[in-house]
Amino acid sequence: MLESWRVHPDFLVGHSIGELAAAHVAGVLSLADASRLVAARGRLMQALPEGGAMVAIQATEEDVLPLLTGGVSIAAINGPTSVVVSGVEDEVLAVAAGFEKTKRLKVSHAFHSPLMDPMLAEFRRIAESVSHNQPRVSVVSNLTGELVTEFTAEYWVRHVREAVRFHDGVPR
Repeated sequence: MLESWRVHPDFLVGHSIGELAAAHVAGVLSLADASRLVAARGRLMQALPEGGAMVAIQATEEDVLPLLTGGVSIAAINGPTSVVVSGVEDEVLAVAAGFEKTKRLKVSHAFHSPLMDPMLAEFRRIAESVSHNQPRVSVVSNLTGELVTEFTAEYWVRHVREAVRFHDGVPR
């Protein structure tokens, strides 16, 4: 409807799974391919053993980084002092205990953490089967906060596992 009024975005951004939607709207992925990736991602994640934890922490990325362990990673950087950690439950809770203001998130799995590793190979196989077109509208990457220069299967695999750098991609 906005396009019918000649309103066109300069760029698109989405948070985590929302970047797949942005890639579709930008013309990178057909609806069928975007749907295939979303469905595969959800199915493969839900097939993983339940467990792990995610905690939102009022802190900077720099405050959190030195406390990370092999079982915990930063899942999202949503603002200058808004970080989410994710991974093995007791390790995540130990990291969170070092901060005054935290909130445990109600999730079925520890997304964007090492606990996603077992599904990456199968997701890569599926991501390699989709076609990537040049975007009609620029897309801001959750991986870098910069405009995406190339979408590939490996990009979407990294997208599952690495931190959502939403704050880096939001204009200030």
